[in-house]
Amino acid sequence: MLAPGRGPRGPPLTMPGRRGALREPAGCGSGLGAALALLLLLLPAGCPVRAQNDTEPIVLEGKCLVVCDSSPSADGAVTSSLGISVRSGSAKVAFSATRSTNHEPSEMSNRTMTIYFDQVLVNIGNHFDLASSIFVAPRKGIYSFSFHVVKVYNRQTIQVSLMQNGYPVISAFAGDQDVTREAASNGVLLLMEREDKVHLKLERGNLMGGWKYSTFSGFLVFPL
Repeated sequence: MLAPGRGPRGPPLTMPGRRGALREPAGCGSGLGAALALLLLLLPAGCPVRAQNDTEPIVLEGKCLVVCDSSPSADGAVTSSLGISVRSGSAKVAFSATRSTNHEPSEMSNRTMTIYFDQVLVNIGNHFDLASSIFVAPRKGIYSFSFHVVKVYNRQTIQVSLMQNGYPVISAFAGDQDVTREAASNGVLLLMEREDKVHLKLERGNLMGGWKYSTFSGFLVFPL
C-alpha cells in the first residue's frame, strides 16, 4: 500500500516488491499520481517497473503503456507529454504507375510536356493522381522516387526529368540509335514538405511509337 499523505506532486510513489521509485513526469495533470498508483496496483507480476533517474523517462517493461495528455499531430502521429510518439497506419505512402499502351496521348503535345501514365499498380494513401500523373506529398519527410521511360524505334535522344514543384531535380537520357528499345532511368531520395508535387517531364525528344512498359514509382521512406 502507498504511504498516507503522499500527494500527486509529493515524494516518489513506491510499491513493496518494486525496484526503485516511480516519479510523475512533468507536464501531466494533477490526477496522474493517483492514476499511476492505480496502475501499479493492477500491474501483473510479469510486467515489472524499472526506475530511472530524475532526468530519464519511465520505462515500463512488457506489455505496459502509459499515455498522458495525448493529442494527434498533423502527420497522423500521437505524441504525449511523456514523449511517446506512435504513428498510425495512415503514415504509409507508396505508389507505382505504368503505361499499358504505346499511343501518345494528346496531352503530350501541350506546353507542360508532362509524361502521363494510364494504369496504377499501387497507390497506398491515394496521393498519386492518375489523371495529372502528379504525386502530392501528404506530409514532410524523406521520399524515394524512380522512373523508367521507354522509347521504341525512335532515333531521337530523349531527356526525362523528375520535377519537384516545377523545377528539375534529376534527369536521364536514352539516345542509342542501334537498339530498338531503350529506357531513360534514374532514382533519387528527396526531402519534401507537405503539399510538394513531383511529376515526370519530357525535356527533349518525343515518345511517338514508344513508352509502353514505362514506370514511375515512389514511397515515403520516413516522416520528419
